[in-house]
Amino acid sequence: MIYVSTGGFRGRPADAVAAELLSAGVKSIELSGCEYSETLLEDLRLLVPELEFQLHNYFPPPADPFVLNLGSLDKQVGERSIAHVEQAIQWCVELGTSRYSFHAGFLLDPKVDELGRRIPARSLFNRDESIEAFISRVSQLAEIAERAGVALMIENNVLSANNAKEFASNPLLMCDPEESQNIMRRLPDSVTQLIDVAHLKVSANSLGFKPESMFDVCSERITGYHLSDNNGLEDSNKPFADDAWFWRYLKPDVGYYSVEVYDCAPEVLVQQVDLVHSKLQKISQSL
Repeated sequence: MIYVSTGGFRGRPADAVAAELLSAGVKSIELSGCEYSETLLEDLRLLVPELEFQLHNYFPPPADPFVLNLGSLDKQVGERSIAHVEQAIQWCVELGTSRYSFHAGFLLDPKVDELGRRIPARSLFNRDESIEAFISRVSQLAEIAERAGVALMIENNVLSANNAKEFASNPLLMCDPEESQNIMRRLPDSVTQLIDVAHLKVSANSLGFKPESMFDVCSERITGYHLSDNNGLEDSNKPFADDAWFWRYLKPDVGYYSVEVYDCAPEVLVQQVDLVHSKLQKISQSL
């Protein structure tokens, strides 16, 4: 299934964005970001007969914004992050969805307005301790999700060129294939990976590894993809083209592909969905 992310439609509740995408012919939507609304769950339920939803990361949007971080060593942030994921799992059940995906943890707790931008350098959590906290929390949540019939997927983080320079190190978890593999091996088999190809392109450039190595090293746990493109320096969620670098590395049969292209008209997003359909069909035929 090929989904379109609501993440690029800022300042609007997700049900309004979903209705607009539906009117353009989109039937599968990944709910991500958007604005808080007291009636959001009820409003989305009304669209379930016409749409298939999946939930991603900072969804449902809370009334009081915060940065979801399952790797935080701050007790309050950790507890709030667990509560957010538990609520997301419950919304999956309410909306009849089968997956919830979220970002790997951070070695710091960014402010809401720092996400997607240069984060000023500050002291970091101990990497090993943050990894242990992340694994413990995800394992706990995996049991809850499995009982609810919901699959959890972890998305690789993106280390921009600016943040790599600012910190002179990597303040994020699961940007590279080796750490991703090591963490995934310690998590329940029910937890899989969502590979964001745009995140991968940027992180590979910042950390000096070949992006295609992620697909090889982590192959058996990859069950979905986020698709967009960029200049290799920052995650800008630009449209992808027929000759994009990542096509040859995608599995054609995982069942979860999300067009995470921002600041485009719905008609452009439909064209992106059509391109994904075409490319996946060609990949299947070549196997």
